[in-house]
Amino acid sequence: MSTPFLDLPSSEPERLLPYGWNASLAGDFAELGLPDHQPARVLRAERTACEAITPDGIARVDLVGARSANQASPTTGDWIAVTPPDPGQARRLAALLPRRTELHRGGSGGASRVQVLAANVDTVFVAVSLSSALRHARTERFLSLAWSSGATPVLVATKADLCPDPDGALEELREVALGVELVSTSAATGEGMERLRSLAVGTVALLGPSGAGKSTLGNALLGEELLDTGAIREADGRGRHTTAWRELLPLPGGGVLLDTPGLRSVGMSGDEEGLERTFGDVEELALGCRFADCEHRTEPGCAVLAAIDEGALSERRLASYRKLLRENAWQASRTDALLRQEIGAKWKSMAKSNRAMKREIKRRDTGR
Repeated sequence: MSTPFLDLPSSEPERLLPYGWNASLAGDFAELGLPDHQPARVLRAERTACEAITPDGIARVDLVGARSANQASPTTGDWIAVTPPDPGQARRLAALLPRRTELHRGGSGGASRVQVLAANVDTVFVAVSLSSALRHARTERFLSLAWSSGATPVLVATKADLCPDPDGALEELREVALGVELVSTSAATGEGMERLRSLAVGTVALLGPSGAGKSTLGNALLGEELLDTGAIREADGRGRHTTAWRELLPLPGGGVLLDTPGLRSVGMSGDEEGLERTFGDVEELALGCRFADCEHRTEPGCAVLAAIDEGALSERRLASYRKLLRENAWQASRTDALLRQEIGAKWKSMAKSNRAMKREIKRRDTGR
């Protein structure tokens, strides 16, 4: 199959290359069958419009009335097809290219669907500050979210220069970040930055709580002060949301950086794989339990409880695993139930429209 975009003048594709454009994406774009349109990547998304990089440069794209193959709203990192430039007319979204990965968290405030934070992410840098007390349960949440996305997580210990015992803190984090690369960094001294740059593969999302130093870390990777940074409150060690938008920026050594606002609430999305990868030690121990449905509480022959008695597993880690399992199951059941309600409402609406149409046809046939 020919790929129309690859036949564009060489100066035009070059504008998309720093943002991750490749032959595979060109093939996806060609399959849309929109030869008169252009590919673009979303740099920043709003409710009714987005800012995207196109072959003609950065443009504002109107999302109202857009047709999308899966009806999903574009988010930062999405590849889309947009209408060609037309003087006096706004660029409009025509279609959304298939997502390779999706970084999301559970809905909040009663929402039935998960909140998509970013799309087409290859690597997730989970930032954890060493300048304040470590909160392992929160780190486990972020790692579960990162694993669930389909991207490769990296645990980044920031502000190592402000930690009185960095070696001890890193040892604690290693027990939490199983199967995950752990890098100790300091944007102030440059510690660990070369190693981190080597791990910045493809589109890299910065993830973590407010005050973890994500924006400072991002500026160090970018080589210039492009992201806002803020001070930490001494009262509680928290930082304010210096990043208000999810935005996409090319990295000087290749790859793309996606900065996200600090997350103070990380709900589970109902996806099991992220939990299984994050708590691989508990999952492996559970294989040795006498009963397949063991809940690791009081059951005889429980290999998980035996590991706790032997000091091979902490009670805190098991408690965190149980809590996230409950939240995950609740989110999955809530999503399924509300989805059924939405489908039922859709069918009722269709039936109502059909009845109205039949009445109109009958009225025309009878003349009254």
